[in-house]
Amino acid sequence: MKTLKQLLAEKQRPLAVVAPGDSVFHALSVMAAHDVGALLVLEGERLVGIFSERDYARKMILQGKSSRETPVRDVMSDRVAYVTKSASLEECMALMTEKRFRHLPVLDEDGTVAGLISIGDMVKETISSQQFLIAQLERYISG
Repeated sequence: MKTLKQLLAEKQRPLAVVAPGDSVFHALSVMAAHDVGALLVLEGERLVGIFSERDYARKMILQGKSSRETPVRDVMSDRVAYVTKSASLEECMALMTEKRFRHLPVLDEDGTVAGLISIGDMVKETISSQQFLIAQLERYISG
């Protein structure tokens, strides 16, 4: 199985981010443009939160707030779990499963953002790793 560092290096898309003062409408536009379900919220280079589709559904729509007038800081999740690039994929999957979230920021050892992984990334890598293992076992058995 790949390392977290390898998985991040293979991700082709640029990191989708917003600032805490950006409107929720702007954040939704960024999410749509990048075809992602969550954005990192950065103040300069520092991670201050994460904004997800779940935040929008539960903290905006259900409370009748206006997405054009509400800043991201009012609805983002500001208690963000994260990992460093040294974490294993198994640790990432366990954390995401235990805490019941679908996006996990990855920070460098100095605290700067290195990337964001999703549960989809984890599932794809798990399937790929299992397919590789099955192919190796089939070659071993037939060889």
